[in-house]
Amino acid sequence: MFVDADATAEVSLTVNGRAVTVAVSPRTTLSDVLRDRLGLTGTHVGCEHGVCGMCTVLLDGEAVRACLLFAVQCEGAALTTVEGLGAVDDQHPLQQAFAHHHALQCGFCTPGMLMSSYDLLAGGTYDEATLPEDMSGVLCRCTGYRGILAAVADVARTHPDGVPPPRAAVPPALVGRVSGAPPQTSGVRDATRSPEIPAEITVPSGPPTVTVDVRRGLASPVDDVWAVLADVSRLVACLPGAEMTEDLGDDRYRGRAVVALGPVSLRFEGLAQVEERDAASRRMRVLAQGADRGGSSTQAVIRLAADPSPDGGTTLWADADVHLSGRVAQFGRALAGDVSRRMFEQFAANVDEAARTGEAPRSTTSPLRLVVTALFGGLRVRGRRLLARITRSARDTSQ
Repeated sequence: MFVDADATAEVSLTVNGRAVTVAVSPRTTLSDVLRDRLGLTGTHVGCEHGVCGMCTVLLDGEAVRACLLFAVQCEGAALTTVEGLGAVDDQHPLQQAFAHHHALQCGFCTPGMLMSSYDLLAGGTYDEATLPEDMSGVLCRCTGYRGILAAVADVARTHPDGVPPPRAAVPPALVGRVSGAPPQTSGVRDATRSPEIPAEITVPSGPPTVTVDVRRGLASPVDDVWAVLADVSRLVACLPGAEMTEDLGDDRYRGRAVVALGPVSLRFEGLAQVEERDAASRRMRVLAQGADRGGSSTQAVIRLAADPSPDGGTTLWADADVHLSGRVAQFGRALAGDVSRRMFEQFAANVDEAARTGEAPRSTTSPLRLVVTALFGGLRVRGRRLLARITRSARDTSQ
């Protein structure tokens, strides 16, 4: 019997309390569906042979290795991943204990450890004497087992009558997938409505990941530039990769932005709110937040200003405090800062064009082009510094 290698099958299952249907190849593993199709990247993949335990999830309440199961085997099943164990504002006791006992270092094994320890405590077979052996099914690269065992033992003591069930939190990943792409593109169907718009945009109180400070001279008169900034639809059209999808009223807007950083493509769905707009001084302050289905998130406080310049043009000021988390934050502050600054520079050029023509800019530089430019720009700077050090070293040696 021959099976078409390109054939697909529809699989319906419940993931973290939400019913989904996904069209997959019969050979697609459950771990690949969770990570690549549903954006649940908390399920880590290590050995892909069922040895390391990083991909442990709950299938109908039982711990399984997601890398050893085909998705088609899970028809009608109820799955719980680490995202469903608890939420940021409603953590499961195991998550709280792991944080308290510092039961993580690099964090790669943490999801598997959490799901495996839940399975152990929920199964009623916990024994402190055999705890190290019972938890040996998940390997820790950092050998941080002491904190892990202490966290599990702590939860067992504080919940002698049984560990609480998973919170079955619906992660932003699934919400973003539903609203961001049609079923025929993503392979996922979900009839649940979109999440409610929060009452206000929250910005972290800690120091920003990146601070952007761009000054750019524009040829257009200041009144024409301010007309672009004051019109949110025209302003958003000037942002590389951005699109406004809905005007919510009260200077609040829904939109999306696509950012490509090398092989990583991020699609943010989010909100923006014009908090301050002063036409007399031509200043405005915008709050923005967005989340990608893969777990990346960004919050920003953006300040824009337009001042007349002596030559009859405009000096455009763009300042931003950007807070990054998730995959997008792993590229490092220097690269994230370079990309952010270059995107704002492109934004300034687009504003100048829009002010001159009275229309939206004809084209924008792709985010991928921006990151490549930033990388080569950083390499040139480091090359010049290295050359300067070599020259100084040679001069000192000759003396």
